[in-house]
Amino acid sequence: MPVLELKVVNNFARLTDDKTEHIENADHDMALEVPSGGSPARQWLMTRPPHVWQPPTDVFELDDRMIVMVEIGGMRDGEFNVVLQDRRLTISGVRTPAVHERMAYHQIEVRYGEFRTEVSLPWPVNREAVSALYRDGFLRVELPHARNQQVQIVDVEEEADDK
Repeated sequence: MPVLELKVVNNFARLTDDKTEHIENADHDMALEVPSGGSPARQWLMTRPPHVWQPPTDVFELDDRMIVMVEIGGMRDGEFNVVLQDRRLTISGVRTPAVHERMAYHQIEVRYGEFRTEVSLPWPVNREAVSALYRDGFLRVELPHARNQQVQIVDVEEEADDK
């Protein structure tokens, strides 16, 4: 199998091997079928950005809790997945665009589709007191610090030799 080189510059990809019939680039979620005998070294193609996008997220600390604010307008309560696993908070969901008959875009800046943001927490949190509130286009997740865990010291006994 020939060695392929795919150069990606400004979201465009250029193939550099003219014997290739199929190439994939997982980083840009792209697959390309090249006709046999064609000259892919001279073909350019537009790559698709990854399907999952990350909304603007702020993380800050108060005296007794960590606050995570995610800016994600156009959603409703219940359209978010908030998962706390160990010390990682993952917030995900899907924002769908309003679809109208006979619609033509003149400017597109708002992102739609599947989104995800992940936050690594620097300390354990009190899982029973975690709360989330969506208001005015912001999802606010409050993660209270866990109480200091008691360290239990166990005495180790020496086993007696029966020799």
